[in-house]
Amino acid sequence: MTKSIRKTFAAACVLALLGASSAQATTATGSFQVTATVLGTCTISGVTLGFGNYDPTSGTDTDGQTQLTVTCTKGTIVSSVQLDNGANASSGQRRMKQGASNYLNYNLFSDSGRTTAWNTTGSPAGFTSAGPSTPNTLQVYGRIPATQDVISGAYSDTVVATVNF
Repeated sequence: MTKSIRKTFAAACVLALLGASSAQATTATGSFQVTATVLGTCTISGVTLGFGNYDPTSGTDTDGQTQLTVTCTKGTIVSSVQLDNGANASSGQRRMKQGASNYLNYNLFSDSGRTTAWNTTGSPAGFTSAGPSTPNTLQVYGRIPATQDVISGAYSDTVVATVNF
């Protein structure tokens, strides 16, 4: 056989093998599951209650208010939002602190008339979350009672809010 015939014969063999292997190719299909678990969760944000200036000689209560923004997973049923008594409470009375031992009493309420105390048992009504794109806004109303015998200075407290769901 001449060189050119051998090359042609070799090329034909390779093509025949390739054609035979593609003719025998098959396919198989299968399926698999994709899973995820969406957890029910809530967060609280945007909270600062600033009363501004308090004048203990005025005889008038000093009021303030803020909003708790509660954002939960869609469909989460929130039974209550609790506010603790703060870091400086004494005998259930919320108090802001200035310095080592100076205290200014205050109260928190769930209504604008400041008649329903917002206490450690939670807000009066729960809600079902519409989802993260629709956070629930709860008003917190505060009051510093008039005529407290306190020294001048900046007073503060830290209140922990808890969402029960």
